[in-house]
Amino acid sequence: QVQLVESGGGLVQPGGSLRLSCAASGSIFSINTMAWYRQAPGKERELVAAVGSDGMINYVDSVKGRFTISRDNSKTMVWLQMDSLKSEDTAVYYCYANVLGGSGGSTDLAVWGQGTLVTVSS
Repeated sequence: QVQLVESGGGLVQPGGSLRLSCAASGSIFSINTMAWYRQAPGKERELVAAVGSDGMINYVDSVKGRFTISRDNSKTMVWLQMDSLKSEDTAVYYCYANVLGGSGGSTDLAVWGQGTLVTVSS
C-alpha cells in the first residue's frame, strides 16, 4: 500500500507565499510523475504542476512565473512553492503520484493525497 501525506496549507493574504509538501511512503518500487492538482469550490479538479522522474516540468498557464514545483533526489517527495498568491488560487490542493509498486514494480498505481486547503484572502 502506498500513501501520500501533504502539509503546508493555510490562510494567506493576497501577494503572500505558501509552500506545500508531499511525502510518499509504502511499498514503492519507483515513482514516475508527481504532481499537484487543485479543486476550487464548484469547479473541476485541475492540474497545477507536474514533474516527471526525468525532471520534465509542466505548469498550468495561470500559475506560470508564480509557482515552482520541485522534487528530491530520492524522488519520493515533492514540493509546491506558491508565491504572489491570488484569491483565485483558493482551493483544496491534492498531491498525486504515479507509483510502480509491488515486486519489481509490477503494479501501476495512481495515488492521491487527502488534500490540503489553501485560502487566499485579506
